[in-house]
Amino acid sequence: MSLFERSDRTVPHSTDLSPMSAKARIRDAAALCLSHSTTGPLLALISIVIIFSITTPTFMNMGNMSLIMQQSVVIGTLALGQTLIVLVSGIDLANAAIMVLGTIIIGSIAPGMDPWAALFVGMTVCVIAASINGLIVTCFRLPPFIATLGMFTILTAAARLYSDSRSFPITSDVLELMGAGPSWLPVGITYGTLLWVGLTLVLVYMLNRTAWGVHVYAIGNSPAAARLNGISVKKVIFSVYALAGVFYAFAGWQAIGRTPIADPSGYALANLDSITAVVIGGTSLFGGRGSVVGTFIGALIVTVLKNGLTQAGIDSLYQQVATGALVILAVGLDQYLHRGQRT
Repeated sequence: MSLFERSDRTVPHSTDLSPMSAKARIRDAAALCLSHSTTGPLLALISIVIIFSITTPTFMNMGNMSLIMQQSVVIGTLALGQTLIVLVSGIDLANAAIMVLGTIIIGSIAPGMDPWAALFVGMTVCVIAASINGLIVTCFRLPPFIATLGMFTILTAAARLYSDSRSFPITSDVLELMGAGPSWLPVGITYGTLLWVGLTLVLVYMLNRTAWGVHVYAIGNSPAAARLNGISVKKVIFSVYALAGVFYAFAGWQAIGRTPIADPSGYALANLDSITAVVIGGTSLFGGRGSVVGTFIGALIVTVLKNGLTQAGIDSLYQQVATGALVILAVGLDQYLHRGQRT
């Protein structure tokens, strides 16, 4: 297989028909069915929707469908940036903290300046914070888990110290734009939703139609091999973290539009939810395999699962149990289907 070929497009096919290879044949058959990284998540989403449609009479209401889309937007956009980092065998535990810090800065300075300028400042802070993560990982060679865990702690405390643990109400139409929507679209389709879809399409193009995207997958498959093929591994990884910061910044704008208040305590578990969306969406935690379309579907799965269980009267703690079990299942299935493909 070529260095630059996406590993999820190639499925080993067993030709051994002996009884000893039964497990291999089953694994290969399953891998063939799920050979595209979005097939499994899409089937899972359809199955969950059908189950809740049958068991919960209000699930398919237009109002509930609108709510699901709005609830998915922030986590979905955060997960786009998370996907980039996971594709190069990293992980970002600080993405939600970066987003929240950006919203706090926007909320605190917006009353005294032009809202567009306040938005630009807050989004710039998000990109800088994410870029610092990239510098720590590439220049100091710290494991991404440790680097981003440290930044998560620092930025969470910084947001509380800067805001004195106070929240800031948002009253600007510009800042609340992502929570509104054009009248000619169906109910619940907000500008935030359109932005999420648009960012997904842009990232699909970048990863599949540019040399940079080829390099991202190559580094995720084997940094050493990518380096031998002339790819500047450090530069590409840094660019991944910096670009992820752009998605975190847009997620902050969407968060303000959805709930017009900048709260330092908000979105406390959004980092874990974004990782969940990425994993359920079929992106391998080992890097080099996955797609942002799968992540888009994964974010919907996370939201649909929580929404459906809530409508069914299931306690939120049991919802967390179900979500955690789904993550373990997704990772376990990924390892089983691709066993032996990684050296």
